[in-house]
Amino acid sequence: MPNTKNAIIRYQALDKCFSNPGRRFDIPTLLEACNQALIAYDPNSDGIKRRQLYEDIRFMESSQGYGIDLIKIKEGRRVFYRYQNSSYSINNQPINQLEAEQLKSAMMVLTRFRGMPQFEWINELLPKLDQSFGLRSANNEIMSFESNPYLKGLEHLSTIFSAINYKQVLEIEYQPFEKPVQKVHFCPYHLKQYNSRWFLLGRNPQYETLSNYPLDRIKSIKEIDLPYVETDIDFSEYFEDVVGVTLHEGLPELIKLKVAKKLWPYIETKPLHGSQKKKLEKETYVILTLEVIPNFELEKLILSFGDEMEVLSPNQFRDKIKFRLQKNVSYYD
Repeated sequence: MPNTKNAIIRYQALDKCFSNPGRRFDIPTLLEACNQALIAYDPNSDGIKRRQLYEDIRFMESSQGYGIDLIKIKEGRRVFYRYQNSSYSINNQPINQLEAEQLKSAMMVLTRFRGMPQFEWINELLPKLDQSFGLRSANNEIMSFESNPYLKGLEHLSTIFSAINYKQVLEIEYQPFEKPVQKVHFCPYHLKQYNSRWFLLGRNPQYETLSNYPLDRIKSIKEIDLPYVETDIDFSEYFEDVVGVTLHEGLPELIKLKVAKKLWPYIETKPLHGSQKKKLEKETYVILTLEVIPNFELEKLILSFGDEMEVLSPNQFRDKIKFRLQKNVSYYD
């Protein structure tokens, strides 16, 4: 049975009953103890019935559970339950098979966060869990995550995360490509990962709109004692109308694309944007639309599909993609 939060509350309640030498517990009193514990945690709880109680006891006795050793003392029509050893408790034994499997799965997910701000403790925890419980599988890892541990700027993540959390102004030395280093005072608001790169969004007092800085272009960063200007921007909505992280002023436009039929299954299962809609399907192609604000990231995404994707409209965006393709072809003339 699933080891849910409520199940753990019931197991702990039963454990106290089974190890209590001063009182005898039959099914009605065990049921009462479990329901009292559930109501103490959640006053709106309806408790459990006898059938669930029997399943809980059977699970605790099983090797998949805690492997407890119960004595069942029958007196007339009543049966009383207690541990064979009154000093035993499920809290004093090693983890069971189910808990080990759950920890192993959790460890695989935790490895995704290595190097992330506020998760430095993972580097210490994982080896300890591995050594204490032997959880590491002898086979290859089941899951792999896309990440780039060699990306420049990752060392700044922890400082930026803390500054956003505690509303601290930053002084950033930032070097755009092919430009000299710039020093700016910056109110950090949000960290976003796109295409395996991290971007910092916030307010540079020199501009009215938000600025974003790729972390790999940041040379140095430090907290400074200046007033922090807060924002009421909901970043889950802020990026709703764009692909990537660059948001230009203006309203979303209806982008119409012609996609080769052999490419369509990939685009259908991994949409270019949440607004993607299929409008027409023919034998050799599919017409779809996106409702987005055109930006650099969208251009790069469309160009990445080469001759299997064509922009049909709007004309201004189509001409921009056409110009890029013609310039690219000119390199091969």
